[in-house]
Amino acid sequence: MRWRFRLEEAGYLVPTDVQKEALPVLFSGNDCILHAQTGSGKTLTYLLLIYSQINPKKSAVQALIVVPTRELGMQITKVARMLAAARQMGPELEQKSYTVMALLDGGMLRRHKSWLKAEPPAIVVATIGSLSQLLEKQILKLDSLRVLVVDEVDFLFKSSKQVSSLRKLLTSYSSCNNRQTVFASASILQHRRFRHDCIQQKWTKGDVVHVHVNRIMPMPACLYHRFVICGRKAKHQVLLSLLQSDLPESGIIFVGEQSEKSKKSGQAPSTTAVIDFLRASYEGSLDILLLEEDMNFNSRAASLTDVRKGDGYLLVSTDIVARGIDLPETTHIYNFDLPKTAIDYLHRAGRTCRKPFSDKKYYVTNIILSEERFVLQRFENELMFHCEELTIETQG
Repeated sequence: MRWRFRLEEAGYLVPTDVQKEALPVLFSGNDCILHAQTGSGKTLTYLLLIYSQINPKKSAVQALIVVPTRELGMQITKVARMLAAARQMGPELEQKSYTVMALLDGGMLRRHKSWLKAEPPAIVVATIGSLSQLLEKQILKLDSLRVLVVDEVDFLFKSSKQVSSLRKLLTSYSSCNNRQTVFASASILQHRRFRHDCIQQKWTKGDVVHVHVNRIMPMPACLYHRFVICGRKAKHQVLLSLLQSDLPESGIIFVGEQSEKSKKSGQAPSTTAVIDFLRASYEGSLDILLLEEDMNFNSRAASLTDVRKGDGYLLVSTDIVARGIDLPETTHIYNFDLPKTAIDYLHRAGRTCRKPFSDKKYYVTNIILSEERFVLQRFENELMFHCEELTIETQG
């Protein structure tokens, strides 16, 4: 089969469940809502569609992938360029060039303008903010768009800052009749209603197919959930004790966003307190790194580069890395602060178990106050998982 050949030439020998179900639908020309577990292979699925549709000899933007964060965009761009190289290896394709442009709020608008005017790339990966800026100034045109992908679509529709720009992209700057549209996410609330809205609002054609994989188990079976109840002042020490007993190969410590009230009062963010504590108290071999929204673009990119070097890491982060980021070496997730919603829990947990055919055990551990137990129980009921209580002895 055509899609199986493309997987093999890119180095992926065994297709995942979402690829088995979605690729025949996509190659038949249908619009699609890809709804599957984090780490299930959705990105490769829609990239394979894109490379089957674009003409590298044509100087125009033919595929657009919209993402909520720079970090996810950088990751997708890397995979897209890897596939582009794989597609150009055959002798019959030597004269073809697949160009991929990343438009990710990096402060390089002048460079992007020059590139778009000189020779438009075949594929653009963009955050909605950067994309809207260039569309409004008519620097970027979508007249030749063949495939539009919106990744983490539920997050973008939930964002008050981005939803109006997204709606405009879907209906004003391009037409569903002239393109194939793909929406992707691990979490699409009220998916029947969403599919109805897609058709009614003309975000997609009427043939849109909802491909829902692993609907009974929204999280992988090899993922184990635990919680520790402690007082607020003991949370740092509990975290340290967990790290000492778990000995994670690599881990992510999720900390809540700083409130506006806290910012105005001049208090340091929780991420700073956790980082400072670990650097003073943690004696293990893992590198301690930070990634949060308020860091500038270069600092955020440097943190992700350090994470991906292959050495062990403890990444202290806000929810900026909870959406789509592929960190396959992560064996442990620690929720130092509980997420606000069950969907946020799902996406945080999805930063581990990123190796689809691995039989290794992975862990999500929640450090909670006694009054937060009911919140965690609500997440358990909604996402259908069981959370085991741990008792931790701390020093001092």
